[in-house]
Amino acid sequence: MIAIDSEIAKPRAMMSEISGPSPIASQSMSDSTIVDLRYYLVHPTPPDTGQPDRYIAGKNLCFVRLETADGLHGWGECYTQSDRDIQITAHLEAMRRYIVGWDAARIKPWTDAIHNDFGNRRGAMDLYSAISGVEQAMWDLAGKRAGMPVYQLLGGAVRDRLRVYANGWAKMDDLEELQARARAMVERGFTALKFDPVPGKWRSYVGMKELRLAADRVRAVREAVGPDVDVLLEIHRRLSPSNAVRLSKMVEEYEPFWFEEPVWAENMTALAAATAQINIPTVTGEELYTKFEFREAFEQRAADIINPDVANVGGIKELTEIAAMAEIYFVAVAPHNYNSTTMALASTLNAAATMPNFIITEYFVNFEPWGQQAATPPFQVEDSHIALPATPGLGIDLDEEVLRAHPAKDFPARTIGD
Repeated sequence: MIAIDSEIAKPRAMMSEISGPSPIASQSMSDSTIVDLRYYLVHPTPPDTGQPDRYIAGKNLCFVRLETADGLHGWGECYTQSDRDIQITAHLEAMRRYIVGWDAARIKPWTDAIHNDFGNRRGAMDLYSAISGVEQAMWDLAGKRAGMPVYQLLGGAVRDRLRVYANGWAKMDDLEELQARARAMVERGFTALKFDPVPGKWRSYVGMKELRLAADRVRAVREAVGPDVDVLLEIHRRLSPSNAVRLSKMVEEYEPFWFEEPVWAENMTALAAATAQINIPTVTGEELYTKFEFREAFEQRAADIINPDVANVGGIKELTEIAAMAEIYFVAVAPHNYNSTTMALASTLNAAATMPNFIITEYFVNFEPWGQQAATPPFQVEDSHIALPATPGLGIDLDEEVLRAHPAKDFPARTIGD
């Protein structure tokens, strides 16, 4: 029997100890047998800045740490949303007995077993997020044990640095401030910026007043950064096909790099119909999980670019397999990363390094200060690129003292409904 401590950096949660035997603990022990699972739910706001903006103000981060019998440890990160974080740690707790005692070198067999036998082939974002964090930690362990970066285990890198775009920088109070913030990102060296220009709550049908304001915001940013900086538009799957197409026509003259998630992918036929009428490359994928949900997107040519998230799509291997599927349809890959600038970013970089059809990935600038504290060594953005890590595993480690020092927060109730 192996007793495991679970550390949750959250005031409302207590340290728990599991006293029951694992169903797989009777398997023969090897150096790569998992003997410890910890998870941390933390809030990334640096202590001296308060709550800077909505991207940080309503999000906790979830990290998974696995340790094997030989003393090695590996890290992963699970995707979270406001009001949907303890659900993910609940899955981690429920999966604990199917993790401890498992051979960490058997990564694909574990994800298959969890999908089929734990999840009973019934998926959900929260379950896939938990699986993704554990899977990343297994790859981190595999790379450390092999003495090489994870991207080498995946077949080798086709590039030695990866382009990133800035997100989390925009504030929509007025156009002048929006322009000033855009210019500040360019001054930091970013050559691509993303923001959501559409005002108000996410609703399928909006009026011309809202569409005109959205177009004005796109115009303002383009004027601020000039013609050589890529402007990426995030629509957050909020619009109906007719409104999405109309807005795309209104902003087309400003040459956006892409038009992300114009329509909810739950109706892939509607998304494909909108894409066929939009003269800007479209993106879908951040709310699709596993290869099975991407299949129809490719078959219907629903988007030109996909943006799966390594922290919720099923992990590193699943992300690379989806990218391989996309390649034969001439669909580019731009991984989503509304996560920290630490472990999920490290996993994204290692996976994306092996993809011939990778074009760019996401970097949340307002998570950067906390990431610089938590990660060793932290990633550095230079000329809108991040160099591939050369050290074994995913390339960085996390400081558990920093995680403990930033406990997760309970947030005020959001206003829902009209």
